[in-house]
Amino acid sequence: MTDTSSDLQKYGVPFYGAGWVPYNHIKSKLASQEKIEEDKKEEKDPTPSNDDEITTPLNYVVLAGGGGEGRSGIPNAIVVSHVNFTSNSLSDQPVVKHETGSDLPYRMTVHPHGDGIICAFQQSCRLFEWKESEGNEVHKLGVKVAEKVLIQLEDVGQQLALTFNSEGSVLAVGGEDGSLRVLKWPSMKIVLNEAQAHSSVKNLDFSCDGKFLVSLGSGLCRIWDVTSSKVVASLAKGNDEVFAFCRFAQINDKNPHLYIAAVTDYGGSILTYNTTTWKRIRTSRVVREAISAFNVSSDGKFLAVGTVGGDLFIINSANMRVQMMVKKAHLGLVTALTFSPDSRALVSASLDSSARLTLIKDKTSSGGMTWMIILMVLLAIAVYFMKEKGIIP
Repeated sequence: MTDTSSDLQKYGVPFYGAGWVPYNHIKSKLASQEKIEEDKKEEKDPTPSNDDEITTPLNYVVLAGGGGEGRSGIPNAIVVSHVNFTSNSLSDQPVVKHETGSDLPYRMTVHPHGDGIICAFQQSCRLFEWKESEGNEVHKLGVKVAEKVLIQLEDVGQQLALTFNSEGSVLAVGGEDGSLRVLKWPSMKIVLNEAQAHSSVKNLDFSCDGKFLVSLGSGLCRIWDVTSSKVVASLAKGNDEVFAFCRFAQINDKNPHLYIAAVTDYGGSILTYNTTTWKRIRTSRVVREAISAFNVSSDGKFLAVGTVGGDLFIINSANMRVQMMVKKAHLGLVTALTFSPDSRALVSASLDSSARLTLIKDKTSSGGMTWMIILMVLLAIAVYFMKEKGIIP
């Protein structure tokens, strides 16, 4: 169990979304832009540049949220925080706090190869790009409004789900009105435009290979073939289940599973489906409270669950047992969870304006110690009986 205050930071913004920043991709893009600008500058002024190069790996998370349209004094903003794995903490001050005026970024998705962040506002979706901040030698990452306007996502109403496929070549967007749009990126060419995919689209996710898209309503989950834009399976809820979140995961590099986090009369359950037959494999009750956030690590080994009471659970996908638990990780309900790309850390966000870094503890070493103790006990018993039999003095 983790309970260290250094893991938690408050940034003054109630958060609704969180994502890990693909900094290596962004750094390459920024370096290319900087090279072009330097080449242009050298044509005018051949004086060599003496900029220091940052060699230390940098890790960031981006969070989005706010207080809405009211005059509460709580800003609407995109916040970027630096992750320090040496001290196992988030930066006490945001690297970036880009305010969005009276518009609340209610949902967000991060492009996996560094093209930016798409935020869903009340009526439209907007693209924000990464930039290099000036006057900050350590944290050089910034955010700006992109010149590109997402015309296909203008005046479409509140979108509740946004996600890219792993390659960043396809974007899926689901609306409060039940509409589902799938678009090529960056051309924004519409691949699928279904007005009544659900009564309301709650969650979306692409399969690891990008072949399938899962869309979720409260009582129905639909699996779409991305190439044909056809529904290949429909998964219905059980009697006391309300579907909340959906995620594909790769298990042992061969057998991909689909997980659905459901709220039930008795708490929160995770439903596991086979992605060939689309049959439910098992139902696992994992928490006693309602699930308010859910995600799966990139290696498929861990599931993360956040609850309305602010608790955080990390679950081993192999046996569906709780591997780690952080009671009252947040004072408000957990709204977003994002694993680091290497699956060794989890960042959680909450309506209480906080974000928390949780390192995932590997229980392999403790398991090895347990076996060593068992072997020592067995050896002691063997020695005892050998002495009793006179085999050894």
